[in-house]
Amino acid sequence: MAVEGGEVRVKRHAMVRHAAFMQRRAARLDPVVRGLLWSASAGLLFVTLNTLMRSLTLQLDPFQTQFLRYAFGLLVMLPLVARSGAASWRPRSIRGQFVRGAVHTFGLALWFAAIAHISLADTTAIGFTGPIFIMIGAAWAFGERMLWERWLAALIGFAGVLIVVAPKLSGSAGPYSLLMLASSPVFAASFLITKGLTRYERPAVIVLWQAISVTAFSLPLALISWQAPSAFQWFGFLACGVLGSAGHYCLTRSYGIADISATQSVKFLDLVWATLLGWLVFADTPSRSTLIGGVVICGSTLWIARREARGRVQAAA
Repeated sequence: MAVEGGEVRVKRHAMVRHAAFMQRRAARLDPVVRGLLWSASAGLLFVTLNTLMRSLTLQLDPFQTQFLRYAFGLLVMLPLVARSGAASWRPRSIRGQFVRGAVHTFGLALWFAAIAHISLADTTAIGFTGPIFIMIGAAWAFGERMLWERWLAALIGFAGVLIVVAPKLSGSAGPYSLLMLASSPVFAASFLITKGLTRYERPAVIVLWQAISVTAFSLPLALISWQAPSAFQWFGFLACGVLGSAGHYCLTRSYGIADISATQSVKFLDLVWATLLGWLVFADTPSRSTLIGGVVICGSTLWIARREARGRVQAAA
């Protein structure tokens, strides 16, 4: 038994050393590259979350789904709050947290009203209009330098989005596509507020108070058409809470490391994940326009990532 216990301790120490080594290697990466990696991770988590939420929204009222998604996001973070004490999670600006929560809730209300009527790939593609609003807002609100490469990558990516979305605007889902499109500038405002909050708040604090504020603002809408979820649906909302909190944490980390405009181009990769998951889960066969647009979007993403990394190396030389 003593030998087995010693082996366990040796393995545990080896894992800790390996984790520390990987953390040191990650810290040596260029800040923009690290920001892009955090943003890409957030995108994959959010697309997985959107897949699960679309499935739940087809079964329950959209606003109830919205409320439970954030209520469970708050629930999964409570053990972390209890572990370190509530005082360490108190924000410096509660007003700022609730302003951000109110803006985000409005965007979510538009998004959830449309999600059940649009394919996952189209939902993700429409959401790619957000980087355009974010880049404009970042230049206006934070004085971020707008490099021509970022504008070009965003515009090429947006052209890819138009290739995906334009043929579908004339169908029965057209009004819902426009409703989804209306949520993009609202979410952009929310993310810009988040960027401002990262100047004096920890990422985990921002994620926690987003869960608190959105849960509070969403409750009245959820009570209008409430119905009791099944056991499987409760488990689905728990998974939503984990995915959503992890995704917002990754996104907030990316905003704290690099310029918010520098991290936007990688979001276009979300269309790849959305197309694959939509096909696997909902049997949504991607159209030719979706595939062509996806190639355009991925090309712009890879190009700007390479340009950003090369520019940083030249600046440091």
